[in-house]
Amino acid sequence: QVQVAESGGGSVQAGGSLSLSCVISGLTDGRAYWAWFRQAPGKDREGVAVISESAAGYSTAYAASVKGRFYVTRDNAKNMVVLEMNGLKPEDTAMYYCAATASRRWPGLIPEAYDYWGQGTQVTVSS
Repeated sequence: QVQVAESGGGSVQAGGSLSLSCVISGLTDGRAYWAWFRQAPGKDREGVAVISESAAGYSTAYAASVKGRFYVTRDNAKNMVVLEMNGLKPEDTAMYYCAATASRRWPGLIPEAYDYWGQGTQVTVSS
């Protein structure tokens, strides 16, 4: 049984930083795609970052709204993926979710492409 658990959310002022962690248990495929999504009240779930691993190394992709400010890394030995968020803005306020899929197809930042989801962790950025 795959379980996904996020941690590290909180409140921060604009311009600050936060780090979100996600532990994924029960998914033994080291080549699985892991991603972060977010959802603000009244808005659709939005892809933030995705990371994959292959023989050539790690591949990442970011939403345009966070590129250059957010960075995603993974540690397969710890079954953990981390989202480092810098230069936070009030519009980054949302519930952040960790997701994973063992599909061999590149899932991008499409929520429907992911099979396993955490419960989410709240990030609030004040101006």
